[in-house]
Amino acid sequence: MSTPRTLRLPEHVVPVTLATDRGTFAALATEPEDVPRAHVVLVPGWTGSKEDFAPLLPLLRAAGYSATAYDQRGQLETTGLPEDDYTLAGFAEDAVAVAASAGAGPVHLLGHSFGGLVAQTAAAAQPEAWRSLSLLCTGPGALGEDPQRPLSHLVEVLDRDSLEEVYGQLQAARGRDEQPADVEEFTRRKFVSNAVASLRAMTVHLLEAPDLVEAAQKSGLPVFVARGADDDAWPFDVQDEMARRYGTQVHVVPDSAHSPAIENPDALAAAWLPFLADH
Repeated sequence: MSTPRTLRLPEHVVPVTLATDRGTFAALATEPEDVPRAHVVLVPGWTGSKEDFAPLLPLLRAAGYSATAYDQRGQLETTGLPEDDYTLAGFAEDAVAVAASAGAGPVHLLGHSFGGLVAQTAAAAQPEAWRSLSLLCTGPGALGEDPQRPLSHLVEVLDRDSLEEVYGQLQAARGRDEQPADVEEFTRRKFVSNAVASLRAMTVHLLEAPDLVEAAQKSGLPVFVARGADDDAWPFDVQDEMARRYGTQVHVVPDSAHSPAIENPDALAAAWLPFLADH
């Protein structure tokens, strides 16, 4: 789970509600002073939210891009009903709908962590919607089980316990980092605001998602891949091989782990913006 350094939104970044043909989505948006060079859509990961990209949005604006970061279906301030479509294809259709709401033609798409699985699925399903595909701290498919990351157990407790109870269990297992009181409360609220059906589905996808690279490659989209220097999710060799299959290499963001957009947005932007400008 990405943890913000502050809850204060950067200047020129505003909360918006997007009305789409897939329902309404809570988002953060920014617009440059002049006509945008292009639009960028940013998809958060497991237990993530639009705020995970807040420090990056003003850097996109300064480079001349308009941008939208949104809560996926069932995350934080975007409603998720038990009967909603939480397949990878469904999450991808949501991304396409969010992009279409910008009314800007093909847009640049970035997916972080689980959001990278959504982004690859969206690229494969509707390549005409996108100018490029960017993958941040993600992999070609399932993350899988790990003693430090017992996702199968989490699925079981989500079927049994309340989100407040699950959050407490996760915090106890991880240990608590000292955070400002408002950030700590936001982190708790971000987790317990998940729709259970959405969070459960995302967790299962992290365990079972197929390899998505071949289908996404067929889109013909240019691809950017990056991770934090200390990323602790998909193994480095898995990310390296994914990048190789896409015909590129991994950009390693220094002084960051699994959340470079929060931990070192300037270095991430320095690596990413030239790619956007070229496409």
